[in-house]
Amino acid sequence: MFLRAKKRFKDGKEHRYWSVVENRRVAGDRVVQRQVLYLGEINDSQKAAWCRSIDVFRDDEIQSRQIAIFPEDREAPALDCDVVQVRLSGLQLKRPRQWGGCWLTLDLWDQLQLDQFWHPKLRPSRKGTRWLNVLKTLVCYRLIDPGSEWRLHRHWYDTSAMGDLLGEDFGLAESHKLYRCMDKLLVHKTALFSYLQTRWHELFNARFDVLLYDLTSTYFESDPPAEVKRRYGYSRDKRPDCVQVVIALIVTPDGLPLAYEVLPGNTSDKTKLEDFLGKIETQYGKANRVWVMDRGIPTEESLAKMRQAESPVHYLVGTPKGRLSKLEKRFLGMSWEQVRESVDVKLLDEEGELYILARSQGRVQKERAMRRRRLKKLWKRLHELQQQKLNRDQLLLKLGAVKKGSWTCLWFGEHLVA
Repeated sequence: MFLRAKKRFKDGKEHRYWSVVENRRVAGDRVVQRQVLYLGEINDSQKAAWCRSIDVFRDDEIQSRQIAIFPEDREAPALDCDVVQVRLSGLQLKRPRQWGGCWLTLDLWDQLQLDQFWHPKLRPSRKGTRWLNVLKTLVCYRLIDPGSEWRLHRHWYDTSAMGDLLGEDFGLAESHKLYRCMDKLLVHKTALFSYLQTRWHELFNARFDVLLYDLTSTYFESDPPAEVKRRYGYSRDKRPDCVQVVIALIVTPDGLPLAYEVLPGNTSDKTKLEDFLGKIETQYGKANRVWVMDRGIPTEESLAKMRQAESPVHYLVGTPKGRLSKLEKRFLGMSWEQVRESVDVKLLDEEGELYILARSQGRVQKERAMRRRRLKKLWKRLHELQQQKLNRDQLLLKLGAVKKGSWTCLWFGEHLVA
């Protein structure tokens, strides 16, 4: 930053109007000047004070200096550091931007050495578009303030410091560039996960012998298009009236993703497990892994194939409720074994399968707190109904609404109302 003066002759006299400006590097290695603060006419002593203030923030200085800033109308005390008095009425806040989060995300990018992976794959275009910088902008946006690409183009980029940090102008965030960049990424998905797996192992000593597999869905409030993945199916969001896609994800216990797939909205939970097992073995090799899944994902056939494979696949799966009732008597006669603080288990070997019944004090307290909270809510609502003058039909309707919102101790609440 530096001071810049503009001269103007008025009534036969020369006037100088001062501004604080900074140099900004934009696309094409061009440098433009941006006005940071307009100061108006200032005298020589004020100019000297502003020069001292600007010197503190110069980027080319190796040693940092301490400076104290006081308003112009207040006498500054004697201090061991430089003192600068400023005119507060001339200060304005213009174009505030998100800087710290953007800088931190780019630093994490460098820690993962993602430039090394993406640079040979995302070459600049003949028109000068640096696709690697477009990708960095998309990644920062997703981590800091996720939203649509249109919002990134219309709002977020201008309120962030990405242009300053990357040396780019606003043309970097044009909407068609954002969409085209995402199209360029898809073909490198498998290679990217393999590279990240290596970096995670080097940086965090991450282990991949236990993997969690699950599915979720996301819906669209739109008409179903033809021949695409958006279809009607079982909605986990309770929106069966909307088309959706199913997302399958494999992560480590630390939350590091190893693979994902976007599937048609009518995909069943039980149809893609075998494909994902094969994909992980093909990409990362066969190993002594343990797969953790919900009870609704694997079928008995898929579990049998996992047991009978050349390299048996170990798994930890929720037992179907119907089978639990058959094993209940066997578990009742067994004693608890403590595996760690506040966690006890019972182990039952049955027909080649090892069943584990776990009891966690933390989980018990959590569920008790959930029931207690629901009971308090129910109790409060029933007292409100007692104060209302309702006939029988109205009371039944109100009780039905209460029953739908609370499943705890409703019979006790109905007895109270009666």
